[in-house]
Amino acid sequence: MNTILKAFINILEIELVQHSNPKIALEQKAYMRNQFEYYGIKSAERREIQKPFLIKQFLPKKDELGEIVIFLWEKPQRDYQYFSQELAFKYVKHLEKKDIKLYEYMVTHKSWWDTVDFIAAKLMGEYFIKFPEQRTIYVKKWIDSNNIWLQRCALLFQLKYKENLDTDILGSVINSLLGSKEFFINKAIGWILREYSKTNPIWVIEFADKTALSNLSKKEALKLIG
Repeated sequence: MNTILKAFINILEIELVQHSNPKIALEQKAYMRNQFEYYGIKSAERREIQKPFLIKQFLPKKDELGEIVIFLWEKPQRDYQYFSQELAFKYVKHLEKKDIKLYEYMVTHKSWWDTVDFIAAKLMGEYFIKFPEQRTIYVKKWIDSNNIWLQRCALLFQLKYKENLDTDILGSVINSLLGSKEFFINKAIGWILREYSKTNPIWVIEFADKTALSNLSKKEALKLIG
């Protein structure tokens, strides 16, 4: 890692440590089932702290993004993963085909809903808008992986697509995951259907009627429809 990147990370670490709160850190850690360490900085405050690091003229070069994200992803405090994914989002207007590999790394390491959902909807979602020919390739790969977090991404990358959502892909993904006992899969099925019901309620009603959704998925899917 070059000197500039090291300085970038060191200054970020100094800022986070200075704003740490052990009491809040314990509460955050407990909320995440004691899986991650925290500095004890609430989201709004962390975003204020990291603002200077995300100013365009201070951003690392695009070809350094993978190195810095993976380095920060390995740090114990969850705050670094939150920063890393928001850093990655700064480059979505300059996406390259290889970037999906970095996103997969982020999803499959230190996996939990708080990072996976951001990566799926904001990073992968933008990626597949630019490279639509990659959708079916990676959706199949993720479904076949038996990794619930990659499977959740296959469901949620279209979360903000609205009228551009591909119902063929969504229907295929949901049908391939029917019968899952995983809460995070069944919740995500309901979530994407509920979100799409804001755009196309008739399709969602018809799909829910003909599909053997779990009780959780169906309840979530139809929540806004009544």
